[in-house]
Amino acid sequence: MLKLSLVVPCYNEEKTLLSIIERTKALLPHIALEIIIVDDCSTDNSLAVAKELAKKNDFVQVYTHSVNQGKGAALKTGFLKATGDVVGIQDADMEYDPMDYLKLLEPIQNNQADVVYGSRYLLQTTRRVLYFWHTMMNRFLTFTSNMFTNLDLTDMETCYKLFRRETLQKLAPHLKEKRFGFEPEITALIAQAKCRVWECAIHYNPRSYEEGKKINYKDGFHALYCILHYSAHSATLPMQLLLYFFIGGLSAVVDLMSFALLYQTNLLPLTLAIPTAFSIAAFVNYLLCIKILFKHKAQWNTLTEIVVYALIVLLMGAIDYGMTLGLIALNISPLWSKFWTALIGIFGNFALRKYIVFFKK
Repeated sequence: MLKLSLVVPCYNEEKTLLSIIERTKALLPHIALEIIIVDDCSTDNSLAVAKELAKKNDFVQVYTHSVNQGKGAALKTGFLKATGDVVGIQDADMEYDPMDYLKLLEPIQNNQADVVYGSRYLLQTTRRVLYFWHTMMNRFLTFTSNMFTNLDLTDMETCYKLFRRETLQKLAPHLKEKRFGFEPEITALIAQAKCRVWECAIHYNPRSYEEGKKINYKDGFHALYCILHYSAHSATLPMQLLLYFFIGGLSAVVDLMSFALLYQTNLLPLTLAIPTAFSIAAFVNYLLCIKILFKHKAQWNTLTEIVVYALIVLLMGAIDYGMTLGLIALNISPLWSKFWTALIGIFGNFALRKYIVFFKK
């Protein structure tokens, strides 16, 4: 019989943990079951409840964290302990119906999928109405993630994700996110591994913040960062170029502001203000590239990378310097000359960074 391992991350869920495990046990007549509860240093009675469940049910295992690390960390702990043929995620609250896993299993059993997402936004007959902005945030994050992963998911942030164990074993060691950034990170890894992905409609009964919901707007902003950080380097070329317009545009703004500050306030003469402002902008550009757009050390060792990058900066700096002075010589104002030079430099900077500094082996 197929064995399903369900990883249950748990933090202060003493009110619902027993109930959700009891509901999960309804799967037993259909599949072999392994439940792995990972208590993330709860401050309530959750751990005691989990241990009592393990005593009464031989298919329940309990692992603990000595310090609170977050949902992502708890999931990684559980993933590494799972022994089932397939591995899923079950939150310790009562928002999801474990019986939906029988539907999620079908594409894997039919050898159609390596990963199955349970979508809260596919067709449902009824649903509980709660927070508009929470739903909009989920939809926006899913849309943004899809743009960079080239998947067409309807619910990237869903809890219910089901993996073939061999697929998960390849992905889990690469997981870094400790909290809710797990969702966009694992989605990026799934896309990069070219896994076969399916979605199934699931039941969803959201709880309010008064009932214990933990995710908030800060997690939403971090999820957006995770989408860019884990997906941008493998996105399609148009998406990478679009993102570099933002990075290059921001760097150009820094360039212009630095130039205006240095030159208009007479801190430096024109011949020094131009290269100084460019150097400041190049530093900002480099940090954004390695943090968001390109994987650091994708091609070179650290020292070689810095040397190559410095040569690229010198080349673009020379072009920037010559073009700015050339446009000024044509009676264009210094600020407008700097603006047009920075705009042209966006395209050159992207090409040189992508294909010389950060291109993948």
